[in-house]
Amino acid sequence: METIIGKHWHHMPEAEILDLLNTTLENGLDKFEIEHRQKHFGLNYLSEKKARNAFQRFLLQFNQPLIYILLSAVLITLLLKEWVDAGVILAVVLTNAIIGFTQESKALKAIKALSGILNTKTSVLRGGKKQLIDAGNLVPGDIVFLQSGDRVPADVRLLDVRELQIDESALTGESLPIQKKKGILEHDVILADRTNMAYASTLVTFGQGKGVVVSIGDKTEVGKISQLISETEELETPLTRKIAYFSHILLYAIIALAALTFGIGIIRGESLVEMFMAAVALAVGAIPEGLPAAVTITLAIGVSRMAKRRALIRKLPAVETLGSTTIICSDKTGTLTENQMTVVEMYADGNYYSLDGNGYNPEGTIKNNNKEIDINDHLLLKELLISGILCNDSNLVNEKENWKIEGDPTEGALIVAALKASLNEPEIKEKYTRLDSIPFESQHQYMATLNDLPNHDYNYVYVKGAVEAILEKTEFLADKENTKNKFNKSEIMKIAEQLSGRGLRVLAFARKKIKKGIDKIDHSDIKDELEFIGLQAMIDPPRKEAIAAIKTCHAAGITVKMITGDHVLTAQEIGVQIGLQHPPNNSGFKKAYSGKEIAEMSDEDFIATANNANIFARVTPEQKLRLVEALQSRSHVVAMTGDGVNDAPALKRADIGIAMGINGTEVAKESADMVLTDDNFESIEAAVEEGRSVFDNLTKFIVWTLPTNLGEGLVILAAILAGVILPILPLQILWINMTTAVLLGLTLAFEPKEPGIMFRPPRDPEIPILTTALIRRIILVGGLMLAGAFGIFNWELNRGTTIEEARTAAINVFIFIEIFYLFNSRSLSSSVFKIGFFSNPVLFGGVSIMIVLQLFFTYLPLMNTLFQSAAISLEVWIRVLLISVAASLIVAIEKWLTKKSSSIRDTKKQ
Repeated sequence: METIIGKHWHHMPEAEILDLLNTTLENGLDKFEIEHRQKHFGLNYLSEKKARNAFQRFLLQFNQPLIYILLSAVLITLLLKEWVDAGVILAVVLTNAIIGFTQESKALKAIKALSGILNTKTSVLRGGKKQLIDAGNLVPGDIVFLQSGDRVPADVRLLDVRELQIDESALTGESLPIQKKKGILEHDVILADRTNMAYASTLVTFGQGKGVVVSIGDKTEVGKISQLISETEELETPLTRKIAYFSHILLYAIIALAALTFGIGIIRGESLVEMFMAAVALAVGAIPEGLPAAVTITLAIGVSRMAKRRALIRKLPAVETLGSTTIICSDKTGTLTENQMTVVEMYADGNYYSLDGNGYNPEGTIKNNNKEIDINDHLLLKELLISGILCNDSNLVNEKENWKIEGDPTEGALIVAALKASLNEPEIKEKYTRLDSIPFESQHQYMATLNDLPNHDYNYVYVKGAVEAILEKTEFLADKENTKNKFNKSEIMKIAEQLSGRGLRVLAFARKKIKKGIDKIDHSDIKDELEFIGLQAMIDPPRKEAIAAIKTCHAAGITVKMITGDHVLTAQEIGVQIGLQHPPNNSGFKKAYSGKEIAEMSDEDFIATANNANIFARVTPEQKLRLVEALQSRSHVVAMTGDGVNDAPALKRADIGIAMGINGTEVAKESADMVLTDDNFESIEAAVEEGRSVFDNLTKFIVWTLPTNLGEGLVILAAILAGVILPILPLQILWINMTTAVLLGLTLAFEPKEPGIMFRPPRDPEIPILTTALIRRIILVGGLMLAGAFGIFNWELNRGTTIEEARTAAINVFIFIEIFYLFNSRSLSSSVFKIGFFSNPVLFGGVSIMIVLQLFFTYLPLMNTLFQSAAISLEVWIRVLLISVAASLIVAIEKWLTKKSSSIRDTKKQ
């Protein structure tokens, strides 16, 4: 039986399939054969990849350079017997580990969600008897029955169908249910077009079917996707990569400086114990204890802000990743479009008509030559709209001010079009009572209804369907005088082709007179002599807010690409309407590519096409994954949206996966980093904006906090080199670091977005967090802190004050330079007055508390005892404030000069 694996089941004759699987359509498999096959093929479940246990995953949260630094700080503070400080730092480490562990645990649910898809009941023929069994017990060769509401239990080749329609959107991305049929298909037909197959996990929406199981478990198409998910490498985010790189450098720098301090002291003949304590002091001073907490809290605030804009973050670093995004790959249906089929054009009586309005909302107008019309002046158009209401089995309902369709979306669009013409649907249905109907069948491609025509000696049969099927039976052109006129079929066909060539779905409408007294119809009654009424052309229209959001993304230097399971022409039309950028005509690249086209490309051509074209249609899950990888190979930060099982591998591989909250499958949501609660592209643009703000605020914190660590380290090193006592002690350094990080630094996380944040290009993923200009500023401020603290310490000692008073003065210089520099750091390039001096009330609260605490530190006897501080005079405070203001002015001048030189460089480039 191994020979059945990898067969092109859609391309094989039915008899050959049954023979190969050694089964019959009349009896199915017998008990012994089923047991044999279950031993051979296993059960119909998706296998789960063996994962690390919970304890291992928790320990791995500590495997980060920055955490190593903090654990070192814990060890050092324990050696100093500073239990409270050690406990605070350890709490920071544990909090970060718990958050990371929780987020990772959620992500592991993705494959479990997939496994649950196949856990259902199914109707099967075994030993000549129809029975209900667990889908997990199916084997290749089983004959299964499908009906409306069933979830397809395995991959099935269909052998008998009766109006069978299957929703394959979760697997292929096709927005409408697929009409299934028997027969043999071409060898190279893509998955989305294999109409003689039913695939595991898809949903039967209408009709009935019977088929033979050809693949189960991991061998099914959804099983292959599960395998892709488990094999897909989850990338580090730009933030985690940069923080890791930054942490490594910081770790090496701290070790080197501590060793240098220790070595110089020993060479100078200092005490071994004293030099060890000096090295410890330098290490404590250089470690930015507040950084992990700042990262977590800043990201958490970003999560809160995004939630208010309908974007739920599942993994904290994803907040910042959005700000780095260079390309957004978006699904079409429901994200860029309304997911509501809408009639946008009509043709009747030789005239074209356009309709406006949004989705299923029946408010809108009908225009001819851009002029609004009165429907009573256009009788054949009115007849066209009436036929759309009568030849219809769906309903339009209003639930809590939200219009929805009960039934087929296409039929819903016809109802909405009629209501826009102010036609009364209930009144029309009551006036033209339905007597009989012929339901839509795939082999006939039309639906017909027989309706009573009051006050006439005849009734009408209204017919709607595919243009070719209707025109084949049509001989006359309906007109307002009710006379039969011959018409040019080829002309109507040409009009229909022009409409469909723009990605519109076109339906033709016709009618035929039937004598009164006849209350039943069949296909023979409408085989000829139909009167052509007109055409209605519809599309799932783009969201207006998505058009504006794409425009904003382009202004921000972000490329938007559409990757959809829909048809190429439809995707191309929507792409034009929403303003997707297209390759230049001389570039050699087309506007849109199909999955079949990109499958035939070499790797080199595929990567080039992925980067240059912006519309991809009818793509497979593997191709979605390859598209993401191709873009990442050119150093792009890729955001990928999706809602189906087929999207999960690409969502996981993307730098940030974005799942749909309303229409998304559980598998997609569990594989994603972010979930949109409104399935709207506009929310992605909003999230990108918040992501950029988050990275700005993180950078502000780092640029603000590092000069303090640098200054503290330099003060210790300078004291050793000069052979003088330490201006600040390890415990005092911890006081500075912990209080200022929480009360001052973290307030930067609450900074509002700076103006023009979406009018600048995305950050280059290769550029580190700290640019040359920012490193220069950190060194400058660190140097100012060294000069100010060391200077005032020696000044006070020379004046005859105690060591405790001199150290307290030096500590206050550190604190107040940090306070003034905090206001400078609220914008990395502009003046604080330009962004709004009072726009961050949290910052003023933090500064006020910090000043009060520092007064306690200086004057409270308990604090004097704990931290070896001492009260200082007003004269010393004046010197502290003068030094701090001078440092702030120097930083402001440096910022102004940097901005000016940057503007000059930009002007020269232009």
